[in-house]
Amino acid sequence: MSTSSALLDGMGSMRRSHRCGEIMRARVGDEVVLAGWVHRRRDHGGVIFVDLRDRTGLVQVVFRPESAPDAHARAHLLRSEWVLMVRGEIESRSDDTINPNMPTGTIEVNVRELRILNSASVPPFAIEEEIDVDEQIRLRHRLHDLRRPPLQRVLELRHDLARAVRESLSEQGFLEIETPMLARATPEGARDFLVPSRLQPGDFYALPQSPQIMKQLFMIGGCDRYYQIARCFRDEDLRADRQLEFTQIDLELSFVGVEEILAVLEKVTIDGCRACGVELEAPFRRITYAEAMDRYGSDRPDTRVLLELVDLTDVFRTSGFKAFAGVVGSGGIVKALPIADATALTRGEIDRLEKLVRKELGAKGLGWIRVEDDGSWKSPISKFLGEAEIEAIRERCKVEPGMVIFFQADTKDRANTILSRLREDLGRRLGRVDDRAWDPLLVVDFPLLEMDEKGQLTHVHQPFVAPIEEDLALLDTAPEKVRGTHYDVVLNGTELGSGSLRNHRSDVQRKILRIMGYSDEEMERSFGFLLNALETGAPPHGGFAFGFDRWVMKLAGVDNLRDVIAFPKTQRGQDLLMEAPSPVAPEQLEELALRVRLPPSRS
Repeated sequence: MSTSSALLDGMGSMRRSHRCGEIMRARVGDEVVLAGWVHRRRDHGGVIFVDLRDRTGLVQVVFRPESAPDAHARAHLLRSEWVLMVRGEIESRSDDTINPNMPTGTIEVNVRELRILNSASVPPFAIEEEIDVDEQIRLRHRLHDLRRPPLQRVLELRHDLARAVRESLSEQGFLEIETPMLARATPEGARDFLVPSRLQPGDFYALPQSPQIMKQLFMIGGCDRYYQIARCFRDEDLRADRQLEFTQIDLELSFVGVEEILAVLEKVTIDGCRACGVELEAPFRRITYAEAMDRYGSDRPDTRVLLELVDLTDVFRTSGFKAFAGVVGSGGIVKALPIADATALTRGEIDRLEKLVRKELGAKGLGWIRVEDDGSWKSPISKFLGEAEIEAIRERCKVEPGMVIFFQADTKDRANTILSRLREDLGRRLGRVDDRAWDPLLVVDFPLLEMDEKGQLTHVHQPFVAPIEEDLALLDTAPEKVRGTHYDVVLNGTELGSGSLRNHRSDVQRKILRIMGYSDEEMERSFGFLLNALETGAPPHGGFAFGFDRWVMKLAGVDNLRDVIAFPKTQRGQDLLMEAPSPVAPEQLEELALRVRLPPSRS
């Protein structure tokens, strides 16, 4: 909606005295100057009411013809999202007009002067707490979406968390140091975003996936304790908890062991959460990676869910039940999820769960047993079980009437993933959750290496994790058994971040890279500058990286990173507001010595 510029005003000598949500700090009778957007306008028989909104909240302002005829006349023009400045006096509302749903609902402002600072087009959706609008529309009109209270609160939460983290780390002797955005490409697991160099035609910078190598160089350079709130970039497929660009709280320390770093992490986590209204108890509970996978099927378990997995692999190693024995014989596992008093799980519900794990998680099926009130077993697999298997299940699962037991026989990763998902979903649906609001957890003693799909040992976390010292000798004889100095901070089943001690000796780092399949030439090409730096006198060091956006997401109680980032990308990597990515002019490509070859689908 366009408006003649003759109707618009400048601020003139008027200056805002209060924000809308903070007006209660003033007193009845005080003159105030407010500024904001028209949230809604109502004309009640000559008196015009406007709910004026800014970041702090809403306040009702009133235009009366008898007290301010000029302002009242112009108030007829006002529409949603117009930008105003008003001068007036605070008045108490009568008892019958008090709005208990507004923090400012006991007062209103009787307007004496109105300045229309800008008109506005019709908003694509209501600027309300809850709206039922397609996410694509919200992202295309992100400026309107940002005015809504949920995103306003999230932006304030991000600020509070960042401020608290900075204060906590500064108090602990860390220096905030920036690292370059234009660096070299290094194989860190995800695709790099490449930036062509105009000055060095044919060569490329890479945007940092993380400041990992650079922060290690800080330690070698004697900086001792470093941190930054760093922007990172990974060219990966997007999902609810992954964006192409993200923020991490990055830190590194010298002359420390695992315990000193965990103490820092615990304090930072507590200080950051406290600034956002969440109190955590110290010390955090600890669990090893092996125990987490065995009991919960996940290295980031929500231990508030009062269900645990049971390993039955050894029971079926020589079983006559070929479906399970065959999986074990090929290196897989058999695990169970017993759920006591599960009468709410009907046969129809079990069938639905089987379809879910087949379709979404790639399961081959979902074995199950229901224990009837008389102790008998009802199950499509029980007829294949011998006495030995039945007795082992009865003992390990603590079988009792009313119980339902789910089974998975598959590769270790898939079986754990499927049962872990069922454990958390069914635990919450059936109310098997304890009353702790927040459950911080430290997961430690991860393996250093794991086998990839090609049968090659590769890193579990990243290539620079130091082995536990007593396992160093195993690098030569049994590298798959080597434990790493890796650790995670987990909050309510969400990994807030991870870290480790680093290899400060060049010979150990080279040996690990060699085990991972790097030739000497590949090591030099990818990591030569780091390997050479280690030989200049590198101190023992280690660090950590919090996923800042993920932490905010957890504290805000939302499930999608796009709801805690000001200008996020869609699942296809597009910014719908700024229409990025976009083509560039041929002249720019020529200047960078580039030629674009489109795939057949776009040519």
